[in-house]
Amino acid sequence: MPVIRPRSISTLIAVATLAGCNARSETPRADSGTARADAVDDTTHIDRVVSGLRPPVEIEGKPATRWTLAERMTNYKVPGVSIAVIQNGRIAWARGFGVKEAGKTDPVTPTTLFQAASISKPVAATAMLRLVERGTLNLDTNVNKYLKSWKVPDNKFTTTEKVTLRRIVSHTAGLTVHGFPGYATTDPIPTVVQVLDGVKPANTDPVRVDTTPGAIERYSGGGTTIMQQLLVDVTGKPFPALMQELVLGPVGMTSSTYEQPIPAARAPEAAHAHRQDGKEIPGGWHVYPEMAPAGLWTTPTDLLKWAIAITDARAGRSTTLLSQSMTQQMLTAQKNEVGLGPFVGGTGRNFHFGHGGANEGFHSQLVMYPELGVGAAIMTNGDGGPLLIPEVLRALAAEYGWPDYGAERVAPLTLDPKAVAGLVGTYLVQGLEARVEQDSGRLVLRVPKQLPDQELIPKSDTSFVLASLGWQVSFKRDASGRATAISLNPGAGGALEGKRTK
Repeated sequence: MPVIRPRSISTLIAVATLAGCNARSETPRADSGTARADAVDDTTHIDRVVSGLRPPVEIEGKPATRWTLAERMTNYKVPGVSIAVIQNGRIAWARGFGVKEAGKTDPVTPTTLFQAASISKPVAATAMLRLVERGTLNLDTNVNKYLKSWKVPDNKFTTTEKVTLRRIVSHTAGLTVHGFPGYATTDPIPTVVQVLDGVKPANTDPVRVDTTPGAIERYSGGGTTIMQQLLVDVTGKPFPALMQELVLGPVGMTSSTYEQPIPAARAPEAAHAHRQDGKEIPGGWHVYPEMAPAGLWTTPTDLLKWAIAITDARAGRSTTLLSQSMTQQMLTAQKNEVGLGPFVGGTGRNFHFGHGGANEGFHSQLVMYPELGVGAAIMTNGDGGPLLIPEVLRALAAEYGWPDYGAERVAPLTLDPKAVAGLVGTYLVQGLEARVEQDSGRLVLRVPKQLPDQELIPKSDTSFVLASLGWQVSFKRDASGRATAISLNPGAGGALEGKRTK
């Protein structure tokens, strides 16, 4: 899983979604699930999925918790959701739920556009790899040899190692700027060069090398923005037109565009973005001149068309996008679990690739198991999406027998009251106050304005799991049994460490 140093607990939720590495254990066997899937029609599957959302933790001996999609959309204040599913190597179904805009009646349909956010990255990387195969680019050449409008500033970190396209798309180039907040529809929009230099009206820091290229894997949307400028410089074509030519058109992603802002004629097709309190973002959405890392408007169906095209190329069934050998490179981890664009994981028949996305008010996830011929894309128009999406994935995994995204089963454990009392207190985590309290016989973690209250389910007197997130939580105790430190680990993005203050 990627080593991404989050800026906050809420960012950690988004990072876990980006990597698609939520709790994965105790799932149904893939073979039995597939047999079950083949025996029923898609309507039955849909009904069972939308009524089968579930938490990441199940307590042995207690009744299983199940929710409907509508209940959880209301709970997380997410107005609209769009889902598409692959079964037996084809798109089996696509369905929209809820509305495009809170308080309105225009429904989400399978053709409603959402911002794909960081899922834009592997799709954009596909265009770059096509130019590599044509001989226009080389994965391991210093990008400054291709860049014309702007250059990566050299410094002590680039003396011997250089920024290359391979390192950019695998997040190993040593580049800064994790992601982008976008711009209000009424704000002045910077050029890509202004973004790269952090010059107004850009609202992010300059993209610079601050560690030796190739040394570590660290997520960088800034790096993908460099790739965007490089592709434009090399081809002389606007980025949206280039993406249409190299990827969207050949794959048949007929609803998709990298145009930013979205053309006025297409705005009615788009869902509106909403914050965690359910309120719409002014103007409906943010604008992202950082198109390669964050600018794709698309649908789950179109994302699955891309995933199927990559799957077919990997198997040698098609060269529409890439050759088999290039696709195998794309889907081979460089460092940690990052390939040349997608995140990858698993082995053998359980190998999977995908990516998550987190823009202001839009959150999404794409996962594909090429050997099993199963996968899904989920897109939401609310900042509660990172909490909702894993629950949908667990419902899909249970219905279709995926090998991952299952609930963790925990044996019931009753702690000694003294052991519980030793944990109660206040901890400082990433500058945020995290309180562990007793509430109606439960041990609860509270991080105001960052997380909904989380019950701590004990696995031992120092090891716990968060009931509704599935994150692993551990404490360090002193000789008296009083906790002195806390660690929160979602399984992706690295743990957040904190010390006791009260």
